[in-house]
Amino acid sequence: MKDLIDQFIYFMEVERGMSSNTTMAYRRDLNKFFSYLKTTDRDISSVRRDDLQDFLLSLKDKKMSTTSIARHLAALKTFWKFLVTERILNDNVAATVETPKIWKTVPDVLNREEVEQLLAAPSAQKRSEMRDRAILELMYATGLRVSEVSALKTRDINKELGIVRCFGKGGKERIVPIGNIAINAVAKYVNGARVKQYERFQDDHLFLSRSGKRISRQSIWKMIRKYAKESGIRKNITPHTLRHSFATHLLEGGAELRGVQEMLGHADIATTQVYTHVNKDKLRKIHEKFHPRA
Repeated sequence: MKDLIDQFIYFMEVERGMSSNTTMAYRRDLNKFFSYLKTTDRDISSVRRDDLQDFLLSLKDKKMSTTSIARHLAALKTFWKFLVTERILNDNVAATVETPKIWKTVPDVLNREEVEQLLAAPSAQKRSEMRDRAILELMYATGLRVSEVSALKTRDINKELGIVRCFGKGGKERIVPIGNIAINAVAKYVNGARVKQYERFQDDHLFLSRSGKRISRQSIWKMIRKYAKESGIRKNITPHTLRHSFATHLLEGGAELRGVQEMLGHADIATTQVYTHVNKDKLRKIHEKFHPRA
């Protein structure tokens, strides 16, 4: 291993003109990986893509910053490209390893108990709480973006079919199924608090503010933070947290990635694949906790 790293560093200094500070950082990062590799049953010729990914996740568990993890991956990618170019190895297993920067896009996800606590926070006795309960139930049931929820019209909900029509980024229309609990919460709000507001203001948006106008994204954000605090949930919760929780819980339950992609309205499935990182991380922690030889 040391000889290969020495060859690589020499190549980077002489052929690429890389500075000594950079090559020292590369050497340090590669040494760290090979120390990790010694804990497995693999040598350099049998390393798989998953081994590299697991190494990066181990750095994340040690609270290493995303920037530092990305630097380790850059060293590994450059090293493997060198090994293949020099015909020391045949396959560049590092080429398709995803950048750790994607981890930054995954905020805290609520577990199912926390979701129940949050959704139960509005008592649904007051008009405003009836509306808030309907919003929370709808967001968790459908994974809609906060802007999509704010823009919903009353005609966009089909209670008989159990679906909601929304318009996502770029005005792209999609149809998302809703469960009975969310449908009932919305129906209770529409037939109760909203009927009285409509008589006064005659606005066709589904969720209205006290002034009778469509509720804003900022108001939904503040509302969610308020109920999260009342529920004793200490995570940094935003409207997107419910969207992420929706997707994560679907995948944990066995849903297909393509189906989740359709419901979320992602143009690229790579965006939806973010949630598979959350699941893998959770499974790995379970393995480490309960397996006798972990």
